[in-house]
Amino acid sequence: MGKEIRTVINEYLPLRDVVFQTLRQAILYGELKPGERLMEVHLAERLGVSRTPIREAIRKLELEGLVVMIPRRGAVVASITEKDLKDVLEVRRTLEILAGEVACERITPKLLEELKEAGEEFGRLKDAEDVNCLADADVRFHEIIYAATENDRLIHILNNLREQMYRYRLEYLKDRGSRERLDREHNAIYTGIKNGDKKAVCDAVCIHIDNQEAAILAGIRD
Repeated sequence: MGKEIRTVINEYLPLRDVVFQTLRQAILYGELKPGERLMEVHLAERLGVSRTPIREAIRKLELEGLVVMIPRRGAVVASITEKDLKDVLEVRRTLEILAGEVACERITPKLLEELKEAGEEFGRLKDAEDVNCLADADVRFHEIIYAATENDRLIHILNNLREQMYRYRLEYLKDRGSRERLDREHNAIYTGIKNGDKKAVCDAVCIHIDNQEAAILAGIRD
């Protein structure tokens, strides 16, 4: 089975939750690949636990759509499908626009400076070989916008969508041309928020999401 799984360390979580979060993160970060079988015995050995928390985690991952049960094969990491991508991005587009527009009104000078620095950091990393590092820089840029809204409910929903998008984001960032586009799009979003220009932010976010959808769909169809 794939490369080493990084165990989630949290002494306050019950073992079953640690196992669930570990397997969930492994799928989202691409450590467990689409189509890979999740064999309870092997996973239990790798994580140093019994089969019971593994079995419970797989059931929860199935409910989240990250795992599917296939006759005669058992539990398998769900593939990235067009419908899944479109469903997530349809919601994300609307909420990212809302977050950007609210940020135009509420962003503090401190967060605006952090947003600028996050955009510049992505630009510095765009030629990096470590795709996970680049993805984290992209996530950081968007998290600052979310924080600027000061809306806890909106932040919670967007963070959940962000996690669901992580697998797609990794595929997108493997293409160096996509990285250049993302860098320009980040700058357009930052400039719009800095100027308090909601229309410019809306337009920039739509372009940002649409380009992401087109690029990932092209990869899925290959």
